[in-house]
Amino acid sequence: MASNYSDDSVVHQARQELTSEDKEYAAVYLNETDETRENIVTEIKCWIEESDDLRARKIDDFLILRFLRVCKFNLEKTKIRMRNYYKQRFYLPDWYMNKDPFRPELQELFNLGVFLPLRKPDNHGRLVIIVCGTRHDPRKHKISDIAKIGVMATEIATKNYTATSVYGCSVFIDIANPTMRHVLQMQPQIIKNLVQTWQSSYPMRIQLINMINAPKYVDIVLKIFRTFMNEKMKNRLHVYSQNAMHNCFKDIPANILPVEYGGIGGTRQELAKYWKKLIEENSDWLMEDEKDIVTV
Repeated sequence: MASNYSDDSVVHQARQELTSEDKEYAAVYLNETDETRENIVTEIKCWIEESDDLRARKIDDFLILRFLRVCKFNLEKTKIRMRNYYKQRFYLPDWYMNKDPFRPELQELFNLGVFLPLRKPDNHGRLVIIVCGTRHDPRKHKISDIAKIGVMATEIATKNYTATSVYGCSVFIDIANPTMRHVLQMQPQIIKNLVQTWQSSYPMRIQLINMINAPKYVDIVLKIFRTFMNEKMKNRLHVYSQNAMHNCFKDIPANILPVEYGGIGGTRQELAKYWKKLIEENSDWLMEDEKDIVTV
């Protein structure tokens, strides 16, 4: 099948300003207007300066906007989510800190392509992320390092395609051919931390979570996932076996979908190579937020 991918292509079309269509969507679905945006961002800044339980040296306007958009400009919900985010960073430094992409253990995971945002958004404007959840070796690769790569790639994707903060993302977790070591690696506390990240901490609207290529016995792990999920998140979680994936990618243009999933957007390995290079080129920017001072 022909591929339209090249190493020189742009993974996301950089859109530092929202279009009129994006702004209309934000007004209708996120309660965001020019007036509310300016006033509430200012109010959040004042709250950060006066807060005794949150200390961060650097929180720029766009990061504040990301939290506000996730919470549909509800001020109190935004404050709660920001507190949760910085608490999680404090308690899970292995997920958020030491984001040096040249560390050997991270280089291995980049080469495997465990976390791959697609080059362009889907038909609904959402960032599409494919997580290859069983490509790593559980005997030597840590879930915390996979999570760290996820944070790095998502931050770069959101930086380049700012409308992600408006439309959110769809996540496809490929769990083809898991070993018992993969299953045992997903301890309840790790699953709890992942769910808390998705639904109450990280500044991203998770619109869909699709488990694909799922074997029957994965239900054991999924039951644990659902235990920690609220009703909204449960309704956004869908499971597809290998034989039931024909409708799974219907909202994703074929020219951005990897060939392994029926598209013509290059191979997973080509996409992995691109993201590895892009993250390496942005390593200083990615590690800048590690200077944040957080107390909880």
